[in-house]
Amino acid sequence: MNKDEEKIRKKSPVQIRNKKASFEYFFIETYTAGIVLTGTEIKSIRLGKASLVDTYCFINNGEIWVKGMNISPYFYGSYNNHEMKRDRKLLLTKKEIQKLHAATKQTGYTIVPLLVFIDEHGRAKMDIALCKGKKEFDKRQTLKEKEDKREMDRAMKHY
Repeated sequence: MNKDEEKIRKKSPVQIRNKKASFEYFFIETYTAGIVLTGTEIKSIRLGKASLVDTYCFINNGEIWVKGMNISPYFYGSYNNHEMKRDRKLLLTKKEIQKLHAATKQTGYTIVPLLVFIDEHGRAKMDIALCKGKKEFDKRQTLKEKEDKREMDRAMKHY
């Protein structure tokens, strides 16, 4: 990820994160994918009415899909509102999809959504990562590091 992409993410008015992902997984490689949305879904995302809790990605027939992403119905949507938890197609290059497919064939590797944001053109994008699951002791180590950092920040404020 270069500096320009990082700036776009930070400027984005919408940043829907998968907070559990960094606790549950080691990130091997990250990608930015477009999301195929229908009807009122983009309006709900722009209002921040989406969630990445318990989501994952899978590859089917050379296409990558996100499963379990919850986008709340748009308040003014009437009868043509969208379904909340449907599978949504992600847009990546064929080469990237093949690379991810080969990696997920190995045991312990999965593809997890990390962040949904709006780019400078107003389109919804998703950061996904090829991940390897953490063991219990790795999770304890992550908690310990987070606690140590919090303690150091607290100590620095007193000086």
